[in-house]
This record gives sequence, structure tokens and C-alpha cells, in this order.
Amino acid sequence: MKFVLINIGKTIDIHLSSLQEQYQNRLKHYLSFEVVNIPELKNTKNLSASEQAAKESESILKKLEVGDNVILLDERGTVFSSLEFADFLSKKMHSSNKRIVFVTGGAYGFSEELYRRANDMVSLSRMTFSHQMVRLIFVEQLYRAMTILKGEPYHHA
Repeated sequence: MKFVLINIGKTIDIHLSSLQEQYQNRLKHYLSFEVVNIPELKNTKNLSASEQAAKESESILKKLEVGDNVILLDERGTVFSSLEFADFLSKKMHSSNKRIVFVTGGAYGFSEELYRRANDMVSLSRMTFSHQMVRLIFVEQLYRAMTILKGEPYHHA
């Protein structure tokens, strides 16, 4: 089983990028994990928010494979505690046999087509974070979930 995080754009802030890489390296002890960054759209001045979301979603859909369990990181998704998220992932890992793909969208979210393709939606918080910070927060929470599932002391609850 492989976990994948698909993003629009890349993390520009070197501090956030460095921290994200640290957690990605830690994850190697628990699972196969890959980050796929899709380049941001160029010349978007003449595109409406929905047109931009549609074009970005089209790029995301091209990266998905048949059988992928797709989970959108979306403000309308389910909000979990860290323990609940670990349980959610455990169930996904036992019911999926291919890839579990998490997706962060661009500034304008996802198209209706991508919402229909998704198996689930998860919200990392009811607060809004920059897209660059969401990547770091997600990777840290994925690592935390793996340590919870292994009964390791990283998570103190």
C-alpha cells in the first residue's frame, strides 16, 4: 500500500519545506509515501475562480489511478482528533489495497468532478491555513497517526 499527497504548486518557504521533509523522512519507517506537486497554472488573470479550480482539478484527476482511494483535504470535510484520524487511516489501510491519495487543491478549491471522484473529505481544522502550511500540518499528522497506530510515545494523550 502506498500513500500519496498531491498538491497544486510547491512549498516555497524553505523553513516549511525543511520541516515537511523531516516528517516525510520519518514516515519512511512506517509506510511508502510520495508527494506529487503539480505546477501552478500560469496566466490566470482572465480565469474565474471556478475556471481555475476546474483546470487545477483536471490536472489532479490525470494523476489518479483506477482503484485509488481519494481523500480531499477540504474545509467541508470531517474534522478528526489525532486519535480519530489514526483510526480513520487504520480502517482505510485495511479496506484499500492500492493507493490512498490525499489531495490539497489550489486557492479556489476543487471542481465538482473532483468532488464526485473523491471517496472522502478531511478537514485539518476549522481554521484556514496557507496551502504551504497545510502540507506540513498534514505530513506531521500522518506521522503522528502512524506512531499512534504503532503505540509509540510521540503522541501524548
